[in-house]
Amino acid sequence: MKHRIVVLGAGYAGAFAAGNLARRLSPADTEITVVNAAPDFVERMRLHQLAIGQDLASRRLADVFAGTGVRLRLARVTGVDPERRTVAVTGEDGDGELAYDTLLYALGSSVAHHGVPGVAEYAFDVAGRSSALRLRERLAGLGEGGTVLVVGEGLTGIETAAEFAESRPDLSVALAARGELGAWLSPKARRHLRQAFDRLGITVHEHTGIETVEATRAIAADGTPIPADVTVWSAGFAVHPIAAAGGLEVAETGQIVVDRTMRSVSHPDVYAAGDCAYAIGENGRPLPMSCASAGFTSMQATAAIIARLTGGEVPTVGLKYYGNHISLGRRDAIFQMVDGGARSKSWYLGGKAAARLKAGVLNGAGFGIAHPTFGMPKRKRRLATAPDRAGAKVAA
Repeated sequence: MKHRIVVLGAGYAGAFAAGNLARRLSPADTEITVVNAAPDFVERMRLHQLAIGQDLASRRLADVFAGTGVRLRLARVTGVDPERRTVAVTGEDGDGELAYDTLLYALGSSVAHHGVPGVAEYAFDVAGRSSALRLRERLAGLGEGGTVLVVGEGLTGIETAAEFAESRPDLSVALAARGELGAWLSPKARRHLRQAFDRLGITVHEHTGIETVEATRAIAADGTPIPADVTVWSAGFAVHPIAAAGGLEVAETGQIVVDRTMRSVSHPDVYAAGDCAYAIGENGRPLPMSCASAGFTSMQATAAIIARLTGGEVPTVGLKYYGNHISLGRRDAIFQMVDGGARSKSWYLGGKAAARLKAGVLNGAGFGIAHPTFGMPKRKRRLATAPDRAGAKVAA
């Protein structure tokens, strides 16, 4: 029987991994299935653009995986049982169960509410396509002088506020930051960011934690009300509790604890990649939830899976975080390099050159997803072992 590889999620990490596995493993020995809730690839790094009314290229997963040998199952994952090596799903065909021999868990993350009252009821976010479209509809109905408050001074919050202010100058856009705006940036990059926000007319509320969100305003920790016809919550990300509920060892964040090869430390048939993997980078710190981390962890996970199944030596992929690339609308951006300790270097790139570089990164990521097997070795490697459905491995 064929070795069953199931990939959960077709985001930046999962889609790349499925294509890599399909290109390098022989279909005579393996069966690769991707499970994803939506029929289209979600270009998450552009969802703030979608929310403000810009149209993005549609990439149907059926077209992405056509001709690769990868099977696509459109369904939502509802549970994982690593002891039985099964995944529970639900979709248009009802509830079902998939068995696997190797599982790659790449379900990503969603917005973190942090238990703040009113966020679930009144706030919007750009963490998923459906939520971004919901926000798009709300903003389209917001007239001149409408107020938008973006909560969160991270990359998503900064990019969202800048995109909204540039695309809709008729709106009053503000950002609430728990600390200092761009505090992690180098002094010159921080100055560039502030100048960009001033140019775009964005009001910044620094050292302002939001403790309550209401229909037309947000309440700061000191009790100060901030008017907001629309509150956009971008104060961090969280992973789904499916992994923890299934018995996989997870960190306090709920991310799957993995070793250097992205293999679960509690269940060796399970690998994780992307935001849901608690992976330690070469600087000794957990990799941040980001597209860059999705790429590195996905490459490492697939390399390890292929090597172990074909009897090769497991290679190591560099797990470094090189810097922050922040879009400030369509014509401005900041590229800030960091050192081994994740501290910002003094050098940065800003302006139109940085914007063109960011556009190249986004376009490159989109092309890679649309062509998941492009540029990879054409050799199809045979498995060195064949799975024994009772749980052992036998010689092929």
